[in-house]
Amino acid sequence: MKQHIQHPLFTIITETAAEQNVQAYVIGGFVRDLLLKRPSKDIDIVVVGNGILFAESVAKKMRVKLAVFKNFGTAMLKYKDLEVEFVGARKESYRSDSRKPIVEDGTLEDDQKRRDFTINALAIALHPGQFGELLDPFDGIGDLEHKLIRTPLNPVETFSDDPLRMLRAIRFASQLNFTIDAAALEAIRNNIERIAIISQERITEELNKIILSPKPSIGFKYLFDTGLLYKIFPLMTKLHGVDYIDGRGHKDNFYHTLQVLDNIAETTDDLWLRWAAILHDIAKPATKRFEVGHGWTFHGHEDKGARMVPKVFAELKLPLNEKMKFVQKMVQLHLRPIVLAQNIVTDSAVRRLLFDAGNDIESLMLLCKADITTKNEYKVKKYRQNFELVQQKLKDVEQRDQIRNWQPPVTGVDIMHIFGIKEGREVGIIKNQIREAILEGEISNSREAAIDFTIRKGEEIGLKVVANDI
Repeated sequence: MKQHIQHPLFTIITETAAEQNVQAYVIGGFVRDLLLKRPSKDIDIVVVGNGILFAESVAKKMRVKLAVFKNFGTAMLKYKDLEVEFVGARKESYRSDSRKPIVEDGTLEDDQKRRDFTINALAIALHPGQFGELLDPFDGIGDLEHKLIRTPLNPVETFSDDPLRMLRAIRFASQLNFTIDAAALEAIRNNIERIAIISQERITEELNKIILSPKPSIGFKYLFDTGLLYKIFPLMTKLHGVDYIDGRGHKDNFYHTLQVLDNIAETTDDLWLRWAAILHDIAKPATKRFEVGHGWTFHGHEDKGARMVPKVFAELKLPLNEKMKFVQKMVQLHLRPIVLAQNIVTDSAVRRLLFDAGNDIESLMLLCKADITTKNEYKVKKYRQNFELVQQKLKDVEQRDQIRNWQPPVTGVDIMHIFGIKEGREVGIIKNQIREAILEGEISNSREAAIDFTIRKGEEIGLKVVANDI
């Protein structure tokens, strides 16, 4: 392991350990990612002794600032692109009503025992005499090789003590494409009620990491199968299941949603576009109807779904800002390109889509392509060909008409000036008519054409031109 810890930071830590005659180790995620050949910028250093005093000496030698968190017994410094946290080795015990442990000084073995998973309990010695030695008391190396998430100690106690670890187990399985050990999985199922003591913010933080993993469905299937999803995001579980009437069923919208999420994950790391994939059909359970002679329908699920987005974001403590509005827009518009792809693509329909989507049109098209989950190869090929046609039409219309982020070529102020009127109903009527005429292709998206149209429409409702200097 020595070749992996040649960074100047580790040299200084080793020197400090020799000077203070203490044992120091790099432990946890950095070691795990080193062995998995994954990049890692977070380094955890455990000292058998006073972690803060040790960190102060290291920071002084490196001539960097040190942030000290006395309540937690930790200290952190930043060196170039690395974040390094120091802590004294400790052992922990828990009360049933809190995930915050009672902490005592301990040995390295105590510290490794308190780690959530065997793959995060790996440590490399940094002090002289043991430098570069890998300490793996729970066969974390074997679990890395077998792609297994397993707890160092009894998983029932591990998850009961800190229920957030249940979500972390699922998150690591999703990020690394690992399997959760059978005993750990059973312990999660038996401890799902304990998630109630975890703050919504911490739950959502883990949920977002699952969503950002390479194949998010791995995590969501674990969440669903263990019952955790019913506790942390019950609305999503309502998508699950298929109803039959007269022998006719609809697709399982839960697994469809997971497929859409995986599809979008192949094309973008945008968390909010991935959230749009999760929520695009969220209103289907509420809008599900069976029409005799036709089958199952979900009329208006895009409108209702868009109205549901703010409440979902509020409950999950997600940001209620432009990110929420973006997701809302994606849910609202997600059927529009699909409808275009199924029919003859008219210029006016494309203009309206550009007008409504604005700069988010590319994101919307990614979502809609991801929404094609049919197993029918003919349909897939047909939809994709039609989508290419729609995308070309979008480029052509935008190049010609410049509708994206459209601003009216004639404003309300212009209309008031032309007719010598005050702000009121007539101004609104004419502004809407200008917009509709441009979107329908009746007039070009130019100021000259819009002024002529404005004069004509104003005269139709009895207004007289009083100014020709516009």
